[in-house]
Amino acid sequence: MLYGKSQLTNERLTEKSAGGKRIALVSTFLIVNAFTWYFLAAKILEGIVNQVATNNNESIVIWSLHFGAIAATTFLGTLLVKRIGRRTLFLVWTVLGVLSPVGLLTLDFSQTAGALLTSFLFGASLGLGMPNCMECFKRLTNPENRGRYGGLVMLFSGLGLFAFGLAGIKSMELSASVLVIWRIPGLLFLILPDIEGKQLQTKRDVSYKSVVGQRSFLLYLAPWIMFSLTTYLTTPIQFGIVGQSTVELLIIVENVIIGVSALVGGFLCDTLGRKRMAITGFALLGLGYSVLGIYPQAFSMYFYTVVDGIAWGNLFVVFVVTVWGDLSLSSPSDKHYAVGVLPFFISKFLQLTVGRDIATLIPTYAIFSFTAFFLFLAVLPLVYAPETLPEKVIKERELKMYVEKAQEIAQKYY
Repeated sequence: MLYGKSQLTNERLTEKSAGGKRIALVSTFLIVNAFTWYFLAAKILEGIVNQVATNNNESIVIWSLHFGAIAATTFLGTLLVKRIGRRTLFLVWTVLGVLSPVGLLTLDFSQTAGALLTSFLFGASLGLGMPNCMECFKRLTNPENRGRYGGLVMLFSGLGLFAFGLAGIKSMELSASVLVIWRIPGLLFLILPDIEGKQLQTKRDVSYKSVVGQRSFLLYLAPWIMFSLTTYLTTPIQFGIVGQSTVELLIIVENVIIGVSALVGGFLCDTLGRKRMAITGFALLGLGYSVLGIYPQAFSMYFYTVVDGIAWGNLFVVFVVTVWGDLSLSSPSDKHYAVGVLPFFISKFLQLTVGRDIATLIPTYAIFSFTAFFLFLAVLPLVYAPETLPEKVIKERELKMYVEKAQEIAQKYY
């Protein structure tokens, strides 16, 4: 177990001093706001790239700049925190997110230069402050309910993406306006207390070397890398089964499934533990890909969409929102989140640049079987990974469930 009694007490006192549930919900909304803003911006950028890029090399250059900007500004943001403070970094990050879509109204996208500038600005608008935002979320929640709030993050993010997908916004002017208006509420960070984290400052500065040298961190990172690389590379192959338009519709539906399953998975993360839910997610994904490999038809795609949505909901809560904050203990978690989310963006980059080439080289049954094998293999590091939910919390909740069942049985017979 990673949490000692004193650390758990500090987390509880932090949430209490921060104003309780209301403040935790505000920090949750800030993440939802950033997530949905980015995924809508990325969808717009994908349309721009398809319009501007005349060959695959130009497409690779634009996406390389975009994801390179995310990675570079993510690491830059973790360094700027100590120099300019969390409040100033939050302000710069939010204002950048409000202003960057204005380029959609002023730039000429018939030229590659306009697409390059937009790709950079959209990437920087996510990366610069995201670890800082996740650190505030970690600090304003506690290990006992972080999974629940993580479930709320994924629920409202999924519903937001579903709403934007159904709206089917085609106009560049309207898209820019939606991005600007939606990002403005990010200024709600101003009401968060102790934004600089003075109560939790530690004498020992957390370095990237200490993060990647943490055994428990690597045991969670390794399966997350395997999962990210294999699952995103199969998306272009799914187009050949039911067509791109159907896959895109299924993705919209799957966002809702992800949101609902994330809410349930978040509660289970706080009851059964992060490790069990991560293993369950990998097992479900392995099952879904096995079915696709054996029977790559439309019906299998519908089954896979449901199973994949449930698994993604659980894994998003664990690997995007929860576990990196748990592993940082009482130290700032910026650098844990910065390294932890990189596999997600690297895999997305590979999907957009070389995914279709892979789809043409590898038979459908082979890639799905290969993916299922690696997902089952990814469970092995988790077997040796420590549970990050405090043992005391697990025992208390197991005891509570036992008492409730005993009372139900007693009521039946007496």
